[in-house]
Amino acid sequence: MRLLASAIPGRGAMRLADAAGLLGCSTMTVRRDVASAPERFALLGGHVVLAAAKTYDLDREAAANAGAKEAVCARAARMLGESEMIFIDCGTTTARLARRLPLDMRLTVVCYALNVAEPLAANPNVQLILLGGRFNASSASFEVADPRASLARLGVAKAFISAGGVHAVRGVTCSNFHEIAIKQAAMEVALESHLLIDASKLGKVQPAAFATLDQFDSVIVSPGPEPGPERERLGERLILA
Repeated sequence: MRLLASAIPGRGAMRLADAAGLLGCSTMTVRRDVASAPERFALLGGHVVLAAAKTYDLDREAAANAGAKEAVCARAARMLGESEMIFIDCGTTTARLARRLPLDMRLTVVCYALNVAEPLAANPNVQLILLGGRFNASSASFEVADPRASLARLGVAKAFISAGGVHAVRGVTCSNFHEIAIKQAAMEVALESHLLIDASKLGKVQPAAFATLDQFDSVIVSPGPEPGPERERLGERLILA
């Protein structure tokens, strides 16, 4: 299993079939071996991930890099237009955008997370559309059964997307596999897609890949350390908060 442990970090996650091919065994054997080593590996949505990547702690993430997230959302709020319909992704950065919407601006907001919906429900000028399904407590979000069908009938102008990792080669990733289809559907229907991240996410890879860097109209990032390959690749689409 040392071979598997060394292969996963570069990918973030590995499909069961690929893991079986790497190890020269059946997928059932991989499942058994993963189950026998819970301190090292976990199964998420048909993928093998390192145990450290298994749990997304909403409270911990909410407290991390709070000032950077506020700056990113303050910049994103300047993109909003009167009477637009927007999509706000789940996460702890995007929840701050929900609290920053101008109180004097009429908006329709689509979301699928409770920590995003709560401040929107208290905003008198927001028409809230909450996509439902099975509740995922770790991320306070819903596992929407058919997000493409739910979003296809909506005229979303801008989608504000969150991520746990942004890598020049591996692309844009998150921690929860149930988010993939929702994020992708929102990006497909929206006229514009904007990625909101703090600088700590640059160069990171999380288990669930959902987009490439060139799929975003802009990537709003908090000021951070030395420029890396992600900043260079984004070029003019990079907006520093």
